[in-house]
Amino acid sequence: MTGALLRYLALGALALFVTLPFAQTVMLSFVSMLPREGLAEGTPSLVNYRNILASPALMASLVNSAVYVVLNVALCLVAGLPAAYALSRYRFVGDRHFLFLLLAFRVTPPVVLSLPVFILFAQFGLVNTPVGIALVHCLFNLPVAIWILESFISAVPRELDETAFLDGQSLPRFFIRHLIPAIAPGIGVAAFFCFIFSWVEVVFARALTVTAGKPITMAINALFGFQTDIGLVMAMTVVSLVPGVAMIWFVRRHIARGFTMRA
Repeated sequence: MTGALLRYLALGALALFVTLPFAQTVMLSFVSMLPREGLAEGTPSLVNYRNILASPALMASLVNSAVYVVLNVALCLVAGLPAAYALSRYRFVGDRHFLFLLLAFRVTPPVVLSLPVFILFAQFGLVNTPVGIALVHCLFNLPVAIWILESFISAVPRELDETAFLDGQSLPRFFIRHLIPAIAPGIGVAAFFCFIFSWVEVVFARALTVTAGKPITMAINALFGFQTDIGLVMAMTVVSLVPGVAMIWFVRRHIARGFTMRA
């Protein structure tokens, strides 16, 4: 009984530690932190969220983030699925080393590549565009997608491939009708990690968005100045959390099944 009580207390303390900053952020987002006409400082209000809707720059940052994150996830899944299938089903010299090389590239600090990427993207006109950010994020998120998808495809029996090919199905048809439904939890896990890594990335967002195309991370950073409106910063922070929470909600079953299958 004492052990169970201690576990509940420890879990409660951990939950409080995790949720307290988030609760404070939400509370401050509904408070006017600067004196305004007809609204005293510290008054509960929706003024911070109204200011977000009234700001073209802040609204544009939300659209930019949504565009490059969706592009990044789509590109990683479209390119990662065939690559993961090849690494799982075919053997060639250095195949395992190639997979580990991909993971090693993923842990490379982004700041090391920021200058070469900026010079290269400037030559192709991809600076200050959400497409440029999406492409550079694929450099780091694609290895993660391949690694996750390869492990799930390896768990699928080869007999599924052989049966489909004996029935005369082409490789694309096999992917759509059999492989993708079989590894749907893995696709959900890969999409989740690609989404999160892309949504919170700052280094390339700072390097590749000098005058336009700024994502939400850079929009929040730009709000800090000599007289920072903390309420507006907290409101933008809450807004930035909504897509992540929504993503977790939509793929929650796939994530749970994915981690259970690979446990």
